[in-house]
Amino acid sequence: MTIQTRTLGRDASLTVSTLGLGCMGMSEFYGTPDEQGGLETIHRALDLGVTFLDTADMYGPFTNERLVGRALQGRRDGVQLATKFGNKRGEDGARLGIDGSPEYVRAACDASLQRLSVDHIDLYYQHRVDQSVPIEETVGAMKELVEAGKVTHLGLSEAGPETIRRAHAVHPITALQTEWSLFTRDLEDEILPVVRELGIGVVPYSPLGRGLLTGTMLSEPAEGDSRATAYFPRFQGEALQANLELVRRIKDLAASKGATPGQLALAWVLAQGDDVVPIPGTKRVSYLEENVAAADVELTADDLEALDQAVPRDAVVGDRYGDMSSIDA
Repeated sequence: MTIQTRTLGRDASLTVSTLGLGCMGMSEFYGTPDEQGGLETIHRALDLGVTFLDTADMYGPFTNERLVGRALQGRRDGVQLATKFGNKRGEDGARLGIDGSPEYVRAACDASLQRLSVDHIDLYYQHRVDQSVPIEETVGAMKELVEAGKVTHLGLSEAGPETIRRAHAVHPITALQTEWSLFTRDLEDEILPVVRELGIGVVPYSPLGRGLLTGTMLSEPAEGDSRATAYFPRFQGEALQANLELVRRIKDLAASKGATPGQLALAWVLAQGDDVVPIPGTKRVSYLEENVAAADVELTADDLEALDQAVPRDAVVGDRYGDMSSIDA
Protein backbone atom coordinates (compact mmCIF):
# COMPACT_ATOMS: atom_id res chain seq x y z
CA MET A 1 0.00 0.00 0.00
CA THR A 2 1.70 3.18 -1.20
CA ILE A 3 0.50 6.51 -2.54
CA GLN A 4 1.48 8.72 -5.45
CA THR A 5 1.98 12.50 -5.65
CA ARG A 6 0.20 15.55 -7.00
CA THR A 7 1.28 19.14 -7.52
CA LEU A 8 -0.36 22.14 -5.89
CA GLY A 9 0.03 25.51 -7.56
CA ARG A 10 1.36 26.69 -10.89
CA ASP A 11 3.46 29.78 -10.14
CA ALA A 12 4.78 28.49 -6.80
CA SER A 13 4.30 24.75 -7.06
CA LEU A 14 4.55 22.23 -4.25
CA THR A 15 4.56 18.48 -4.85
CA VAL A 16 2.72 16.57 -2.13
CA SER A 17 1.28 13.12 -1.57
CA THR A 18 -2.02 12.49 -3.38
CA LEU A 19 -3.74 12.36 0.00
CA GLY A 20 -2.71 14.36 3.02
CA LEU A 21 -3.38 13.77 6.71
CA GLY A 22 -5.44 16.20 8.77
CA CYS A 23 -4.10 16.10 12.32
CA MET A 24 -6.65 18.30 14.13
CA GLY A 25 -8.77 15.53 15.65
CA MET A 26 -5.75 14.04 17.40
CA SER A 27 -5.86 16.97 19.82
CA GLU A 28 -9.36 18.46 19.89
CA PHE A 29 -12.95 18.69 18.68
CA TYR A 30 -13.88 15.14 17.60
CA GLY A 31 -14.14 13.19 20.81
CA THR A 32 -11.30 12.39 23.20
CA PRO A 33 -7.81 13.54 22.17
CA ASP A 34 -5.36 10.69 21.58
CA GLU A 35 -1.74 11.74 21.56
CA GLN A 36 -0.28 8.25 21.30
CA GLY A 37 -2.74 7.27 18.60
CA GLY A 38 -1.85 10.47 16.78
CA LEU A 39 1.86 9.75 16.89
CA GLU A 40 1.32 6.21 15.63
CA THR A 41 -0.97 7.43 12.86
CA ILE A 42 1.49 10.07 11.66
CA HIS A 43 4.34 7.57 11.62
CA ARG A 44 2.24 5.04 9.70
CA ALA A 45 1.21 7.77 7.26
CA LEU A 46 4.84 8.58 6.53
CA ASP A 47 5.59 4.89 6.04
CA LEU A 48 2.80 4.74 3.44
CA GLY A 49 4.02 7.83 1.60
CA VAL A 50 1.43 10.22 3.03
CA THR A 51 3.87 13.07 3.53
CA PHE A 52 1.50 16.06 3.43
CA LEU A 53 0.60 16.86 7.05
CA ASP A 54 -1.90 19.54 8.06
CA THR A 55 -2.16 21.26 11.43
CA ALA A 56 -2.86 24.75 12.83
CA ASP A 57 -1.84 26.78 15.84
CA MET A 58 -5.43 26.93 17.13
CA TYR A 59 -5.86 23.15 17.33
CA GLY A 60 -5.61 22.18 20.97
CA PRO A 61 -4.98 25.10 21.20
CA PHE A 62 -1.26 24.84 20.36
CA THR A 63 -0.94 21.19 21.39
CA ASN A 64 -1.48 19.76 17.91
CA GLU A 65 1.53 21.57 16.48
CA ARG A 66 3.63 20.21 19.34
CA LEU A 67 2.33 16.71 18.65
CA VAL A 68 3.16 16.95 14.95
CA GLY A 69 6.57 18.34 15.82
CA ARG A 70 7.29 15.36 18.06
CA ALA A 71 6.13 12.95 15.39
CA LEU A 72 8.54 14.49 12.89
CA GLN A 73 11.65 14.23 15.03
CA GLY A 74 14.18 12.50 12.81
CA ARG A 75 11.67 12.29 9.94
CA ARG A 76 11.35 15.88 8.70
CA ASP A 77 12.98 15.26 5.30
CA GLY A 78 10.50 14.58 2.54
CA VAL A 79 7.53 15.89 4.53
CA GLN A 80 5.36 18.75 3.29
CA LEU A 81 4.30 20.44 6.50
CA ALA A 82 1.32 22.80 6.49
CA THR A 83 0.05 24.91 9.35
CA LYS A 84 -2.23 27.90 9.73
CA PHE A 85 -2.59 31.17 11.64
CA GLY A 86 -5.34 33.70 12.15
CA ASN A 87 -7.85 32.12 14.55
CA LYS A 88 -6.52 33.49 17.82
CA ARG A 89 -6.99 31.47 20.99
CA GLY A 90 -5.75 31.75 24.52
CA GLU A 91 -3.90 29.04 26.41
CA ASP A 92 -7.19 28.33 28.18
CA GLY A 93 -8.88 27.65 24.85
CA ALA A 94 -10.77 30.95 24.71
CA ARG A 95 -11.48 32.17 21.20
CA LEU A 96 -10.07 35.66 20.75
CA GLY A 97 -11.18 36.47 17.20
CA ILE A 98 -9.48 36.56 13.82
CA ASP A 99 -6.23 38.47 13.34
CA GLY A 100 -4.57 39.09 9.99
CA SER A 101 -2.42 42.03 11.04
CA PRO A 102 1.19 41.95 9.82
CA GLU A 103 2.45 41.99 13.40
CA TYR A 104 0.40 38.93 14.27
CA VAL A 105 1.43 37.12 11.09
CA ARG A 106 5.08 37.41 12.08
CA ALA A 107 4.53 36.50 15.73
CA ALA A 108 2.29 33.54 14.90
CA CYS A 109 4.80 32.11 12.44
CA ASP A 110 7.67 32.31 14.92
CA ALA A 111 5.53 30.62 17.57
CA SER A 112 4.52 27.82 15.19
CA LEU A 113 8.11 27.21 14.15
CA GLN A 114 9.04 26.83 17.80
CA ARG A 115 6.19 24.47 18.62
CA LEU A 116 6.83 22.37 15.53
CA SER A 117 10.58 22.33 16.19
CA VAL A 118 11.35 23.02 12.52
CA ASP A 119 13.26 25.75 10.71
CA HIS A 120 10.66 26.31 8.01
CA ILE A 121 7.01 25.67 7.16
CA ASP A 122 6.32 24.27 3.70
CA LEU A 123 2.81 25.71 3.32
CA TYR A 124 1.56 28.52 5.55
CA TYR A 125 -2.14 29.36 5.40
CA GLN A 126 -4.19 32.24 6.63
CA HIS A 127 -6.81 30.17 8.47
CA ARG A 128 -9.63 32.69 8.16
CA VAL A 129 -9.74 36.04 6.40
CA ASP A 130 -9.63 39.06 8.72
CA GLN A 131 -12.26 41.42 7.33
CA SER A 132 -10.72 44.34 9.21
CA VAL A 133 -7.30 44.07 7.55
CA PRO A 134 -6.75 44.46 3.79
CA ILE A 135 -5.69 41.09 2.39
CA GLU A 136 -2.77 42.85 0.70
CA GLU A 137 -1.32 43.70 4.12
CA THR A 138 -1.72 40.16 5.45
CA VAL A 139 -0.23 38.48 2.38
CA GLY A 140 2.47 41.13 2.24
CA ALA A 141 3.60 40.03 5.70
CA MET A 142 3.36 36.38 4.64
CA LYS A 143 5.52 37.20 1.62
CA GLU A 144 8.15 38.58 4.00
CA LEU A 145 8.20 35.20 5.74
CA VAL A 146 9.00 33.55 2.40
CA GLU A 147 11.79 36.04 1.79
CA ALA A 148 13.16 35.30 5.27
CA GLY A 149 13.20 31.54 4.59
CA LYS A 150 10.71 30.76 7.35
CA VAL A 151 8.00 29.69 4.89
CA THR A 152 8.29 28.30 1.36
CA HIS A 153 4.69 28.45 0.03
CA LEU A 154 1.58 30.46 0.90
CA GLY A 155 -2.04 29.41 1.18
CA LEU A 156 -5.45 30.72 2.11
CA SER A 157 -8.30 28.93 3.87
CA GLU A 158 -11.99 29.69 3.29
CA ALA A 159 -11.26 32.76 1.16
CA GLY A 160 -13.74 34.14 -1.37
CA PRO A 161 -13.04 34.74 -5.07
CA GLU A 162 -12.16 38.44 -4.87
CA THR A 163 -9.93 37.91 -1.83
CA ILE A 164 -8.11 35.13 -3.67
CA ARG A 165 -7.45 37.36 -6.67
CA ARG A 166 -6.15 40.22 -4.53
CA ALA A 167 -3.94 37.92 -2.48
CA HIS A 168 -2.49 36.19 -5.53
CA ALA A 169 -1.54 39.60 -6.98
CA VAL A 170 0.73 40.20 -3.96
CA HIS A 171 2.41 36.77 -3.94
CA PRO A 172 1.58 33.51 -5.73
CA ILE A 173 -0.88 31.46 -3.68
CA THR A 174 -0.07 27.77 -3.90
CA ALA A 175 -3.22 26.31 -2.38
CA LEU A 176 -6.69 27.14 -1.17
CA GLN A 177 -7.91 25.03 1.72
CA THR A 178 -11.67 24.81 1.86
CA GLU A 179 -14.39 22.32 2.68
CA TRP A 180 -15.29 20.08 -0.27
CA SER A 181 -17.03 16.73 -0.29
CA LEU A 182 -20.12 15.00 -1.62
CA PHE A 183 -21.94 16.91 1.13
CA THR A 184 -20.35 20.35 0.52
CA ARG A 185 -20.05 21.60 -3.05
CA ASP A 186 -20.71 25.35 -2.95
CA LEU A 187 -17.11 26.21 -3.94
CA GLU A 188 -17.79 24.76 -7.40
CA ASP A 189 -19.86 27.81 -8.44
CA GLU A 190 -17.48 30.76 -8.07
CA ILE A 191 -14.34 29.76 -6.18
CA LEU A 192 -13.21 26.76 -8.23
CA PRO A 193 -13.19 28.65 -11.56
CA VAL A 194 -11.04 31.39 -10.02
CA VAL A 195 -8.43 29.13 -8.45
CA ARG A 196 -8.12 27.13 -11.66
CA GLU A 197 -7.75 30.31 -13.70
CA LEU A 198 -4.94 31.42 -11.38
CA GLY A 199 -3.30 27.99 -11.12
CA ILE A 200 -3.98 27.51 -7.40
CA GLY A 201 -4.34 24.00 -6.00
CA VAL A 202 -7.28 22.93 -3.85
CA VAL A 203 -6.87 21.19 -0.48
CA PRO A 204 -10.31 19.98 0.65
CA TYR A 205 -10.73 19.58 4.39
CA SER A 206 -13.52 17.46 5.83
CA PRO A 207 -13.69 15.41 2.60
CA LEU A 208 -15.55 12.77 4.63
CA GLY A 209 -18.18 15.23 5.87
CA ARG A 210 -16.73 15.26 9.39
CA GLY A 211 -17.19 11.50 9.56
CA LEU A 212 -20.73 11.31 8.21
CA LEU A 213 -19.60 9.91 4.87
CA THR A 214 -17.73 7.01 6.45
CA GLY A 215 -21.03 5.29 7.21
CA THR A 216 -19.92 4.55 10.77
CA MET A 217 -22.02 7.24 12.46
CA LEU A 218 -25.47 5.88 13.20
CA SER A 219 -26.67 8.33 15.86
CA GLU A 220 -25.96 11.80 17.20
CA PRO A 221 -22.36 12.36 18.38
CA ALA A 222 -21.60 11.83 22.04
CA GLU A 223 -21.51 14.65 24.57
CA GLY A 224 -18.14 16.39 24.47
CA ASP A 225 -17.84 15.97 20.69
CA SER A 226 -18.10 19.36 18.98
CA ARG A 227 -20.33 17.82 16.31
CA ALA A 228 -23.00 17.39 19.00
CA THR A 229 -23.34 21.17 19.29
CA ALA A 230 -25.44 23.60 17.28
CA TYR A 231 -22.24 24.72 15.58
CA PHE A 232 -22.66 21.73 13.24
CA PRO A 233 -26.34 21.68 12.18
CA ARG A 234 -25.99 18.64 9.92
CA PHE A 235 -25.54 16.42 12.97
CA GLN A 236 -28.67 17.54 14.78
CA GLY A 237 -31.99 15.68 15.05
CA GLU A 238 -34.02 15.44 11.85
CA ALA A 239 -31.18 16.90 9.78
CA LEU A 240 -28.91 14.06 10.84
CA GLN A 241 -31.52 11.44 10.00
CA ALA A 242 -32.05 12.93 6.53
CA ASN A 243 -28.31 13.03 5.92
CA LEU A 244 -27.84 9.45 7.11
CA GLU A 245 -30.38 8.41 4.47
CA LEU A 246 -28.05 9.93 1.85
CA VAL A 247 -25.17 8.00 3.37
CA ARG A 248 -27.14 4.79 3.00
CA ARG A 249 -27.35 5.44 -0.73
CA ILE A 250 -23.57 5.91 -0.83
CA LYS A 251 -23.14 2.64 1.07
CA ASP A 252 -25.05 0.79 -1.64
CA LEU A 253 -22.91 2.27 -4.40
CA ALA A 254 -19.72 1.58 -2.44
CA ALA A 255 -20.65 -2.06 -1.99
CA SER A 256 -20.98 -2.44 -5.75
CA LYS A 257 -17.40 -1.15 -6.10
CA GLY A 258 -16.02 -3.34 -3.33
CA ALA A 259 -15.21 -0.21 -1.32
CA THR A 260 -16.28 1.36 1.95
CA PRO A 261 -18.50 4.47 1.89
CA GLY A 262 -15.58 6.58 3.04
CA GLN A 263 -13.34 5.26 0.28
CA LEU A 264 -15.98 6.03 -2.33
CA ALA A 265 -16.41 9.55 -0.94
CA LEU A 266 -12.66 10.17 -1.01
CA ALA A 267 -12.37 8.69 -4.51
CA TRP A 268 -15.04 11.18 -5.61
CA VAL A 269 -13.00 14.10 -4.27
CA LEU A 270 -9.81 12.78 -5.90
CA ALA A 271 -11.66 12.45 -9.20
CA GLN A 272 -12.40 16.20 -9.26
CA GLY A 273 -8.94 16.94 -10.68
CA ASP A 274 -5.22 16.39 -10.38
CA ASP A 275 -4.97 19.79 -8.64
CA VAL A 276 -7.06 18.47 -5.73
CA VAL A 277 -5.43 16.98 -2.62
CA PRO A 278 -7.87 16.10 0.19
CA ILE A 279 -6.69 15.89 3.79
CA PRO A 280 -8.94 13.42 5.61
CA GLY A 281 -8.28 13.51 9.32
CA THR A 282 -7.99 10.61 11.71
CA LYS A 283 -6.21 9.56 14.88
CA ARG A 284 -6.41 5.83 14.16
CA VAL A 285 -4.06 3.79 12.00
CA SER A 286 -6.89 1.56 10.73
CA TYR A 287 -8.86 4.52 9.37
CA LEU A 288 -5.70 5.99 7.86
CA GLU A 289 -5.05 2.77 5.97
CA GLU A 290 -8.66 2.69 4.79
CA ASN A 291 -8.34 6.26 3.52
CA VAL A 292 -5.08 5.59 1.71
CA ALA A 293 -6.66 2.65 -0.11
CA ALA A 294 -9.23 5.08 -1.54
CA ALA A 295 -6.55 6.31 -3.94
CA ASP A 296 -6.82 2.97 -5.74
CA VAL A 297 -10.60 3.20 -6.22
CA GLU A 298 -11.20 4.11 -9.86
CA LEU A 299 -14.46 5.83 -10.71
CA THR A 300 -15.95 5.77 -14.20
CA ALA A 301 -18.13 8.49 -15.66
CA ASP A 302 -21.11 6.28 -14.84
CA ASP A 303 -19.96 5.98 -11.22
CA LEU A 304 -19.69 9.76 -10.91
CA GLU A 305 -23.13 10.21 -12.43
CA ALA A 306 -24.59 7.66 -10.03
CA LEU A 307 -23.11 9.55 -7.08
CA ASP A 308 -24.53 12.83 -8.36
CA GLN A 309 -27.94 11.23 -8.55
CA ALA A 310 -27.62 9.59 -5.13
CA VAL A 311 -26.50 12.81 -3.45
CA PRO A 312 -27.87 15.84 -5.32
CA ARG A 313 -26.13 19.07 -4.38
CA ASP A 314 -29.21 20.48 -2.63
CA ALA A 315 -30.14 17.27 -0.79
CA VAL A 316 -27.94 17.72 2.28
CA VAL A 317 -29.86 19.16 5.24
CA GLY A 318 -28.27 21.90 7.36
CA ASP A 319 -25.51 24.45 6.83
CA ARG A 320 -21.97 23.19 7.27
CA TYR A 321 -21.51 25.64 10.16
CA GLY A 322 -24.16 27.11 12.42
CA ASP A 323 -22.32 30.44 12.16
CA MET A 324 -20.97 31.19 8.69
CA SER A 325 -19.84 34.74 9.54
CA SER A 326 -16.13 33.86 9.47
CA ILE A 327 -16.35 32.37 5.96
CA ASP A 328 -15.17 34.91 3.39
CA ALA A 329 -17.68 35.40 0.58
